[in-house]
Amino acid sequence: MTLLPPEFAELEPFAATWCLATESERYARRLTSTMDEMQAFYDVCFPRLNEAIDYCDRFPLDDLPADARRLLQLVYSLVMVAMPVEIWRQPRPVDSADAALERVAEPLP
Repeated sequence: MTLLPPEFAELEPFAATWCLATESERYARRLTSTMDEMQAFYDVCFPRLNEAIDYCDRFPLDDLPADARRLLQLVYSLVMVAMPVEIWRQPRPVDSADAALERVAEPLP
């Protein structure tokens, strides 16, 4: 079973790991991922970022088909790993001690 729209089949290997519903889940995944895992995800997904956004923009945000919602979650995860991959070269923010992300409410989707 595929999780993403057929047009994004090459991103499918990352869907089970990175299609996460909340920012807290995405942050936790980032902290438990290796830089190699994040780099591999980034390298495959970043070149398709604009296409993914354009695809999701075809639908009302509050009525996304399930596969488009998961694609949007993948985009959100890509945003979550961008700073570690592009700048820090480590999963945690630099000089952040024990910084944590604890949301009490999430915007949807």
